[in-house]
Amino acid sequence: MCKIKGVEGGILFVSTQGYKAMRRIVYRARTILLIVGVVALASLLAFTSAPTTPAGSIQVERVFPDLSFQEMTNLVQPDDTSGLIFITEQRGVIYAFSANNAQQADIFLDITDRVNRGGNEEGLLGLAFDPDYQENGYFYVHYSAADPSRSVLSRFSLDQENTDVADPESEVIIMEVEQPFSNHNAGQLAFGPDRYLYIGLGDGGGSGDPQGNGQNLGTVLGSILRIDVSGLSAPGDYEIPADNPFVDTEGARAEIWAFGLRNPWRFSFDLETGLLWAGDVGQNLWEEIDIIAKGANYGWNIMEGSHCYSPATGCNQSGLTLPIVEYDHSQGCSVTGGYVYRGNQIASLQGYYIYGDYCSGNIWALAYQDNVVTENILLAESGLSITSFGEDLAGNLYILSRQGGIYTLVQTE
Repeated sequence: MCKIKGVEGGILFVSTQGYKAMRRIVYRARTILLIVGVVALASLLAFTSAPTTPAGSIQVERVFPDLSFQEMTNLVQPDDTSGLIFITEQRGVIYAFSANNAQQADIFLDITDRVNRGGNEEGLLGLAFDPDYQENGYFYVHYSAADPSRSVLSRFSLDQENTDVADPESEVIIMEVEQPFSNHNAGQLAFGPDRYLYIGLGDGGGSGDPQGNGQNLGTVLGSILRIDVSGLSAPGDYEIPADNPFVDTEGARAEIWAFGLRNPWRFSFDLETGLLWAGDVGQNLWEEIDIIAKGANYGWNIMEGSHCYSPATGCNQSGLTLPIVEYDHSQGCSVTGGYVYRGNQIASLQGYYIYGDYCSGNIWALAYQDNVVTENILLAESGLSITSFGEDLAGNLYILSRQGGIYTLVQTE
C-alpha cells in the first residue's frame, strides 16, 4: 500500500515516516518549480538530426583496462566518501571497484537467484543509491523476475557485519509490475534534485504496443514514475508526492510523472539545471531524445518520434509533446540516453547532452540553449555496442560497452 502526501482540509499532513521529508519541503518546492517552469517554456519542436562530420578531436578511450564485465547495464557512483564506482551486470550481479585503483572489482551484491535473464531485455536493469546512503546504507534496484513475469523495484541495505558488501536478505520489495512480454522493460532508476525516486517503465513490449499501454493512464507501463521512498518501513509502503500530475485524475495511476513512452532506455538529470533527459527507443524508423516534463504525453503509440505511427497518417497530435531530437535508422537502431556533460576533462563539451546508439555505436553531442536545440553533432563513430552511459560525482562521463569494457571521451588535439 502507498500513501499520498498532501493537503486535507487545508492542513498539510505527512506520515510519521515522512517527517524527514517535511523538513525539505521548501527545497523540493523550489526545485520542482524551477524544473517545471523551464520545461514548460520550452518550444519542444522536433529537430531531425542529419549526419555531420565527426569532431576529429574527440574519440573514445578505454578506462579501467584491467576490468571487464558481462552485459553491463549501469555505472553509478554514490554520494559518499568511499570513492567506489558500482557496475551492474544484467545477469543480476553488482560489482564495486575503486576509481583511484581499479585493479579488481569485487562482488557487492549477487541476486542471480531471483533475477530472470530469459529475455534479451530482461535482467538487472536499474540501480540508484539513496540520497542519504552515507548514513543509512540504502540502495535501490530494478530487475526482472519470473513466474509470473514482472518488474521488481526493491530496496537493499549494507550487510551489518561487513559494510563492504550488501546483504542479499535485506530486500524490501517496493513495487511489482506485471509484464505481458519479455521486452521493453526500461528499468532506469534515479533520484531527482527533489530527492524523489524516478522509475522508467516501457510499454510492456510486443510490436506496436498491442495493449495500448502507452496512452493508458490506468497502467504504470509506458511511463516514468515518481515516488517517495524516504519513509519506507514495509513492503509497498511508498508515498506519492502530492504534486504528482495525476493524483486527482480519476482512474489514473498517481505514481505517473510522464507517459506516452515506448521504452525509455536511460534517463538522467542535468547536475546543473535539474532538467530530466531521456532517450526513448523507437519501433521501426525513429529514435528520439526527450526532455521529460511533469504530466507530459510523449505520444507513443500515436507517434513514433515526430511522425504518425497509429494511424500512419493524419494522426491527432493535440496535447502531445514531440521529441527535441530524432534520428532515423540509417544512423542506428536503438538509442541509449546519456548525460549532460558537467565534467572537467573536456571543456568544449561542457553543457552538451551526450547520447549514443547501441547498434551503430555513434555518439552525439546536443546543445540545448534558451529552450532550443542549437547543435546536434556526431562526435564519434565508436564501433561499440553502447548499453548505457554513466557519470561520476565530478560529472565525468563513462560509456558502457556490450563488449565488456568501460570507455570515456577524450580530446586528442
